[in-house]
Amino acid sequence: MSQKGRSITLSVSEQDKRQLEALALEFGKTWGDRPNISKLIEAIARRELVIAPNHNWSQERIQALNRARTALVDVGELQMALAIAQLLLERSELTIPLRNELEKFLARPAAPWQLQIERYIRQQQPFQLSYQDAAERLWQFTICYAELATHEDRQYLDCWCRETEGNQDLPELQHNWCLRLDRINDAAVIATAGNWRSGLAIIAVELHLFQGLAFAYRSKTARDEVNQWHPDIPNVRRVVRHVSNTFWLIREVLRYGKDCEIVAPEAVREKFKLEVAALHRRYYPET
Repeated sequence: MSQKGRSITLSVSEQDKRQLEALALEFGKTWGDRPNISKLIEAIARRELVIAPNHNWSQERIQALNRARTALVDVGELQMALAIAQLLLERSELTIPLRNELEKFLARPAAPWQLQIERYIRQQQPFQLSYQDAAERLWQFTICYAELATHEDRQYLDCWCRETEGNQDLPELQHNWCLRLDRINDAAVIATAGNWRSGLAIIAVELHLFQGLAFAYRSKTARDEVNQWHPDIPNVRRVVRHVSNTFWLIREVLRYGKDCEIVAPEAVREKFKLEVAALHRRYYPET
């Protein structure tokens, strides 16, 4: 420092120096026709130039961060989800709907009952809750296993309950319930006595995949117990999956169309055939 209070020495790489000189030229901070880094820094200090975050984040990056936020909420890491939401709100690249969603999330990140459910899951503590379904019927469930899950971009509580009345799934799976989180806003959640289960009830379902799907399919879930080429049928992929809810399985298979067949067990195959028959009647009511 040669003149106290007026001169400083910067230690920067040649690349950084060139970038600073380019900025000085861009903002007209020159000595004659040469860029002057000192004038650039002086303008910043006097707030003639304002340093602000860059605004060139891609929509892919923003969407990835927002998916990470919702995933953190699902696994109970609320503070980390709040930090990501705050980071995103500092960006100017957000769409208006996403900005509104994040602002609502920060204003009310999670209802007290949801935080209590997450604590019970971590503690493996059975609990009871009240639930109002889409038809506004009130249900009481005693839950002995639960996990937060996302199905088709909505958040659910997949749980094993002592109650089975009203469950239309196969008998082996009727203790499993899938409760939408946004439909239990007024739920009263309390601990109850009992043992915590190791998981949901499951059955093994065999699928055969054909055509391009057979070559392109990759396991999307750890519940795919088998994923291999069929030993007896050429160009057919055999998948055996542990299934806890046939409703979501049927919705997935419908998306695959003729390139996917439910082979076993027969009860699941029959359930899917009824769905296909109803679809056929919708499009061909005269037959």
